Amino acid sequence: MASHDSRIGRLPGLFTSPDTSSFSEFLGAYSPGLLPGSRSLPAGARAGEDLPHATTIVTVTYPGGVVMAGDRRATAGNVIAQRDIEKVFRADEFSAIAMAGTAGIGMELVRLFQVELEHYEKREGRTLSVEGKANRLATLVRGNLGMAMQGLAVVPLFAAYDEERDAGRIFSYDPAGGRYEEREFHSIGSGSVFARGALKKLWRGDLSAQDAALVCVQALYDAADDDSATGGPDLSRGIFPVVAT
Repeated sequence: MASHDSRIGRLPGLFTSPDTSSFSEFLGAYSPGLLPGSRSLPAGARAGEDLPHATTIVTVTYPGGVVMAGDRRATAGNVIAQRDIEKVFRADEFSAIAMAGTAGIGMELVRLFQVELEHYEKREGRTLSVEGKANRLATLVRGNLGMAMQGLAVVPLFAAYDEERDAGRIFSYDPAGGRYEEREFHSIGSGSVFARGALKKLWRGDLSAQDAALVCVQALYDAADDDSATGGPDLSRGIFPVVAT
């Protein structure tokens, strides 16, 4: 026990008496260089060029829930960088997050958001409200504004089940951290225009969870048919969209 106490004594004060329930604020105070938005491009680098980009994400509400789905293709210019990338992730027990834009920064943003929610729950003994989660994500996106201005933008899509309303909710964002609540369905990424056209025709208010997932997959299929950066189902390789409910 004595040696354990001595180890605690050598920790920086931020670790033993944190004054915030936000992990990103704690990290920013202790080591700001680890935040995704604190990176800088090497001299002479061409911002955003030849870096893998994640593309199309769709999400659909149904009575008592929400479904989110993403294709699996990442592109770098006119080249397919990866055929089986995952863009849809579980944020916590009642929410999912997906991203479009610069893939590497997007992955870091997703992981930071996952830790942000877990850190808050451990510190406060309760989960954030859906509004609170959406606002925290907006703050993280805003922190990446400097990179976005250099061409390395990341735009997330957040979907959650609201226990108080017994309903699914959808939040979209712009690169500056603007947060917008969407109704019924939404899509982001290079194929979003084509996907949204399919969603308009296929969505209805009485969808089941299975039907909502099917609507998402059909919308991605339509997007892949017209957008070269969106990957459709690949039967020969066994690559299919990732769906979260």
